[in-house]
Amino acid sequence: MTIPQPSPFQGPPALAPGAPRRSLVTLLLPLLAGGVVAVALGVYGGLHTPTGFAVGPAGFSGPLAMKSWLTTGAFLGAVVQMTSALIMYGRLKVAAPAWIGTLHRWSGRIAFVLTIPVAFHCLYALGARYDEPRVMIHSLLGCFFYGVFTAKMLALPKRGLPGWGLPALGGLAFTALVGLWLTSSLWFFTTIGVTL
Repeated sequence: MTIPQPSPFQGPPALAPGAPRRSLVTLLLPLLAGGVVAVALGVYGGLHTPTGFAVGPAGFSGPLAMKSWLTTGAFLGAVVQMTSALIMYGRLKVAAPAWIGTLHRWSGRIAFVLTIPVAFHCLYALGARYDEPRVMIHSLLGCFFYGVFTAKMLALPKRGLPGWGLPALGGLAFTALVGLWLTSSLWFFTTIGVTL
């Protein structure tokens, strides 16, 4: 008996009768690794003495503008990621073009790369702060985002994941990135102004 193969855009295949059940155990190692990453970043951010200076991409008026625009780019990449995932899993009733998988992968890669200078500046130059509610939420969301991202990337190549595993991790990463954008870029644009 063979397991029916789905179209490449309809998510994981259904299990044939008698096939082994998917196990939560396959998510255990990725989740533990993600937890270690999140906690390590939070501890480092709390213990590291902020330098007040970090190198970032040129062309911005200052570090806050750089962080706001790069986070906005990552946020837009995450919106493309979420939309393309909904199309691939058949949750949006849109004909899936042949290139949707490529768009999904590259929008995720670009979004992640855009977060790296931001995270470096946040951790190295500013450190994690827990004394002001907005900044505390932002710091915790940043640690959580990298933890969930780690778990998702480690879970991707695993076989036997529960069908909801990758969508749940992707949804958590998206939610964290939206929260990061709200507590940084939106705050910057509404408080300081839209400036490069």
